This record gives sequence, C-alpha cells and structure tokens, in this order.
Amino acid sequence: MMRKYIIIGVATLAATAMVAAGAGRLAPSTSMLQATDTIVPDTQTVNTPADGQDGTVVDEVVWVVGDEAILRSEIEVMRIQGEAEGVTWDGDADCRIPEQIAVQKLFLHQAALDSIEVTESEIAQGVEQRINYWIQMPQIGSKERLEEIQRKSITQIRQEMHDDYKNQMLVQRMQAKLVEDVAVSPAEVRAYFKDMPADSIPMVPTTVEVEIMTMTPKISAEEINRVKDELRNYTERVTNGETTFGTLARLYSEDPGSARQGGELGYMGRGMLDPAFASVAFNLTDPSKISKIVETEFGYHIIQLIDKRGDRINCRHILMKPKVSDEAVEQAKLRLDSVANDIKEGKFSFEDAVTFLSDDKDTRSNHGLMVNSSENERTSRFKMQDLPSEVARAVAPLEVGQMSEPFKMVNTKGKTVCAIVKLKNRIDAHRANITEDFQVLKDMVMEKRRDEIIHNWVVKKIKDTYVRMSPEYAGCNFEYEGWVK
Repeated sequence: MMRKYIIIGVATLAATAMVAAGAGRLAPSTSMLQATDTIVPDTQTVNTPADGQDGTVVDEVVWVVGDEAILRSEIEVMRIQGEAEGVTWDGDADCRIPEQIAVQKLFLHQAALDSIEVTESEIAQGVEQRINYWIQMPQIGSKERLEEIQRKSITQIRQEMHDDYKNQMLVQRMQAKLVEDVAVSPAEVRAYFKDMPADSIPMVPTTVEVEIMTMTPKISAEEINRVKDELRNYTERVTNGETTFGTLARLYSEDPGSARQGGELGYMGRGMLDPAFASVAFNLTDPSKISKIVETEFGYHIIQLIDKRGDRINCRHILMKPKVSDEAVEQAKLRLDSVANDIKEGKFSFEDAVTFLSDDKDTRSNHGLMVNSSENERTSRFKMQDLPSEVARAVAPLEVGQMSEPFKMVNTKGKTVCAIVKLKNRIDAHRANITEDFQVLKDMVMEKRRDEIIHNWVVKKIKDTYVRMSPEYAGCNFEYEGWVK
C-alpha cells in the first residue's frame, strides 16, 4: 500500500488555540521555482486569540519548497494532529514532519500540472465521514462536544476542512497515477521470496470462504404506495415553490452520502449509476423539472437535473426505502429455515438451492460464494473483520460445511434481507507460501515496487526544485536525499 500522508488543517482536535496558518504563496507564479531561483525565508506576524498581551506572535517561515513556504506553526499543528490521532513518526518528528509537508507540496504541484481533479461531491462526502468519525470517538461523543472542542460550528469545521481534504485526495490520486502501470510477473515474485529467511516471510491471518443465500422480505403494496405518495408530495411542494429540492433531500432522503449535500451526486457517467436511475436522469433536460418516480435496487427516487457536461451528468435525488415489517422478516426466516431443513435431509445441496432460490444476484450465479473485491484483486477469501458484521457473527461458531440459522442483515444496496450462510472453508493463520498465498506475496512485491517508484520520483523532484530551510534542519536524517543543497 502506498504511503498515506496526514494533511494539515482543522482536523487537529487538540490544537484549538493553534494557528493553522497554512503555507502562504511567496511568488505570483503558478509553477514551482527551479533550483536556480532564490527566495529568502522570512517571518510573519500571525494573530491568535491564545497569545500574549498584544494578541500576536511572530510565526517564522522555516522551509521554502519552490514558491511555497512552510511555517513553524504549520509544523506544530501537524505534530499535535498526529498525537491526537495516534500517529508515530519514523525517526525524529522535528525532521520528518516538515519533510512530509514538503513532499505533499511536491505531489500537489504535480497534480495541478497533470490536471488531476477531485469533485466537490467527493470532498463533501469525505469531510462528512471524518466529522462523523470524530463524533463517534469516546472522548467526543456528540456534535455539540465537537463544536465545543473546536470552538467552531459544524458548518465552520466543514468549510475549513474542505481544502485540506481536497489536498489529501489529490496527493493520493497523484501517487496512484505515478504507479498505475506497475506490474510484476510470477517469476519475479518467486525470485523475491526464494532466498528470504523463513522468519521474514509474512504471516497470513485466518481467512474463510463463505456461501450465502438471501431472501428479501415481501413489502406490502400499502407500504410501497406510502413511499410513492411521499415522493409525489415532495415533487408538488418543489413545483409550487414552497421549498427547494435540496432542502427536502437534506431532510428526508435516505441516501446519507448525498442527503447532506442536498441530494447532489456530483458529475457521473452513465455506467456509474443504477441502469434504471441513469435511464431517467440522462433524459432530463430542464433543471426546473422533477423526474417521475424511479424504482432501483436501492429503493424509490425522484431526480432533478443540475447540469450536463458531455457524457457526464450532475443531478440531485431523494431516495426513500419502503419499511420492512417484522412479520415479513419472520416469514422470510421461516422460508429459509424450511430450505435449510431440506438441505440437511439431502433433498438438494446448498449450492443448488442458492442457484434457484437466492435473491442475491451478485452471488447466485456463483453458487452463493461471496467475493472479496479490492482495488487490486478479487478473491473468495475473507478475513473475519472484512465480512459484513452480521455475516461474521453467523460464521464465527460454524465448522467447515455447517450452515447458520437464518438471520436478518442489510445488504450492500442498503436493503433489509434475510440470509443463511455456509462455511465452505477456513484457512488457519500460517506463514505465506507461494502455492497457497501467491496473491499475498505478489501484493508485497507490488507494494515494494510502488514504494521504490514513489521514492525515486520524490528524490528527482527535490533535485529539480528550489529548497531552502532554516539551519536547524541541516543535520536532519531525512527519508529522502537531496533536501540540503
């Protein structure tokens, strides 16, 4: 996995009195200065409410990278943020923190040159996830407590986090672009591990292979009509000018990711959307009009066009999901229990039952075998913590070949379903070997190759960029060579 960088900003819970000054631009140029250019570090006066009698401190520029300055307060904010989030620095923090900030600036500059983009929808969703993470921390526990600690409203926190999260995404995407063509052959993997000492070969944690059969509880016609009536009411209120689509989406949409943004999804291609949703959304032409009700795997929607750009569309939507009654859940469990009894009596196999009876289209054609998909691979093996929590609880007590009792869960589409699972295989923790764990070993070699490419890119970028730092950093043992010139 490529190195991830902490991005400076309001994320520092412990630094409420610290000035998150950010690096000021020292030159009007939009490109990084080369090594032949000259800028002299300076000092700045920064206002802070936590300071002494006159309310000001002198904040020193301690590094300059190209035409970007790094302030001492910026380094201190990052230090406190790291402590608050449990980050440990590999080496002397006084050296590694400014170096990490400097490396971020190199990536961000290259991302600008390469026209790498992050959508506002992605930024808003990421910021919201981070805020929710803080609120769930034991030492915070509520939105009000977070506002108290930060001495800012949630709205102000979101606004101040915007650029920091955007920069984090840009750095990650720039890194991904640099290593997108990395590949290793099976021969390279075998060669890498051939002479490795046994105690250096990684441990592979216990993994399981799980088959699943699901049944969707029947939703009454009355409940579906209730949902549709609500959506028609929202359409009427917007059409009459009583309120806006975005306001209703914030209040009532059951898509948490977009609801906080007034239902806005950001620019998306047709293939990124549910086919039924895309068919209606891409046929909208008037932003003042609201679509008919659309049924998808997620529930029922109404859609409002915002803008079209070529083959991409930006729209708002309100999602409502019909509620599943307790009676319907029990009936689905009883049906699954009956199927499980027939399997135990040998009338048919679990795999055959899945093929003909399961509602889960993702696993039905694969005899129920669950697939663990990541950016780099698709595998049937799961670590227990990677399984959906309801599935993990059902699998934990099973022996290989056993089936669980029926249980209720929420699937990847956000719908309530009932399921039974069968433990197909369990592979206990062990030292990786080339026969059983080739993908694990390949991933290690790929990660090493990516790290080498990133490291070499940074070193070359340092060589071609103007860098100046305060004398106190001259003796640092940096991760990347070439900073001291």
